[in-house]
Amino acid sequence: MFVSDCRREFYELIVTQRVLLLVASDVDALCACKILQALFQCDHVQYTLVPVAGWQELETAFLEHKDQFKYFVLINCGANVDLLEILQPEEDTLFFVCDSHRPINVVNVYNDTQIKLLVKQDDDLDVPAYDDIFRDEEDEEEESEDESDGSEPSEKRRRFEEEVIERTMKRRQRREWEARRREILFDYEQYEYHGTSSAMVMFDLAWIMSKDLNDMLWWAIVGLTDQWVQDKITQMKYVTDIGILQRHVSRHNHRNEDEENSLSIDCMRIAFEYDLRLALYQHWSLYESLCNTSYTSASLKLWSVQGQKRLQEFLADMGLPLKQVKQKFNSMDMSLKENLREMIEESANKFGMKDLRVQTFSIHFGFKNKFSASDIVYATTSLMENIEKEGPETTNFIKALDSLSRGNLDKLHQGLDLAKKQLRAIQQTVASCICTNLVISQGPFLYCSLMEGTPDVKLFSKPVSLCLLSKYLLKSFVCSTKNKRCKLLPLVMAAPMDVEQGTVIMVGIPPETESSDKKNFFGRAFEKAAESTNSRTLHNHFEMSIIELKTEDRSKFLDALISLLS
Repeated sequence: MFVSDCRREFYELIVTQRVLLLVASDVDALCACKILQALFQCDHVQYTLVPVAGWQELETAFLEHKDQFKYFVLINCGANVDLLEILQPEEDTLFFVCDSHRPINVVNVYNDTQIKLLVKQDDDLDVPAYDDIFRDEEDEEEESEDESDGSEPSEKRRRFEEEVIERTMKRRQRREWEARRREILFDYEQYEYHGTSSAMVMFDLAWIMSKDLNDMLWWAIVGLTDQWVQDKITQMKYVTDIGILQRHVSRHNHRNEDEENSLSIDCMRIAFEYDLRLALYQHWSLYESLCNTSYTSASLKLWSVQGQKRLQEFLADMGLPLKQVKQKFNSMDMSLKENLREMIEESANKFGMKDLRVQTFSIHFGFKNKFSASDIVYATTSLMENIEKEGPETTNFIKALDSLSRGNLDKLHQGLDLAKKQLRAIQQTVASCICTNLVISQGPFLYCSLMEGTPDVKLFSKPVSLCLLSKYLLKSFVCSTKNKRCKLLPLVMAAPMDVEQGTVIMVGIPPETESSDKKNFFGRAFEKAAESTNSRTLHNHFEMSIIELKTEDRSKFLDALISLLS
């Protein structure tokens, strides 16, 4: 059931209880968690935080804690499946689900006792009407003959025939209703997509209660930026939500412009700005950033000799010396940095890169610390998917969560270094896949498989890294291919997951088109293909379009997927 008043129907219910927080492993979920933790700290709410990376971990965590807790808050997990069927909870257990995954499971929507959905009311959810998908079980009609009435046999026969006709009509109506129900549910559940960021929903709650702080606003900005960086929402949705947050930014940060009441340099300031769509360029060299950002790399085709020449021409057109471009951004001449954005934008337009400018926010505190929202997203993602083992499995999650606090700059800088490694690995893998023609057209989709032994292949056994690689690869492939049909195809990508167990991780992403609405049909397609071939698959990720598969079942699974989508 949808919660219409988050303050009354959610926060005031749990403020006096012990709460279990189950948080998914993505940056938006971490940001929502930070906002909720800050609210809990204000009101001294007792809670336990458990990170969950997939459905199995969610079930395990619930089974371990169900005797101690009656109130569960799920962040970015749980909305798109029938929770009660999976977890089989007691009747007095309450779930509050704040999840950006769509579509929301209809049982969760119409369960008004145990499941409360914290969803932004403006989101266009298109949930089917209750009567179209649920109907009360009709009592079995008992056929009994009225022995006591002494009516004529002909009248008995007539009444019996009427009953038969009526029963037949009811059966037909039921069959028609069931067929229509299947059709409605298929249309509703066919595509997977994302709604408003969970961090924004939590920030709205803080704002309604007049407990919103600048830090919470920053986390809401990072949560939204994560959706944009991971390509989960449309440009239109991103710009709309940026507009909403911009009003809050003006409200919280207006004192900076007033000299008499100006803030100390150590205080945190958030600013709205039009920035360059270059990954981590303020913490890297401009040259490295141009080479390792998917937009510029794909537009200039940097995997080819011709592309490298175009990059040199691009830099020459801007009038930037190579010596300046290849040194750290902080060390560049101030005279060059002052007009850098205008210079880059002007030259980018000549080279066909018209979308190099993007609306975003940056944070300043102290003299040296300035970060853009996308910097934080890349750093936090890299910390969460760090492949170097450093203790228990939750270590990466806790580090990533800590890096979002201003007091933990060392962790943030460690994340930025890991993010640079990740972006380099992605670009090198993209270049090798395109140069060695690893992207193959399978008919209804493109397919690429990374072999065991490929450099950095271990990094791509992690879901977010593999999704980023797939999106960058598809963008680059669309720019490199001359085949017009291939430009409109989606991509399925596979990478080794666990060599000892013989499993691969597979992800499907929608086509790279201008009008793309970011809706992904691979979740349902993967399920159907696995069912029809009895492939040993594990649908453990909260994103339905990511699955794990036994290596020996891969070829029959792909054959089924091709015939299903043809």
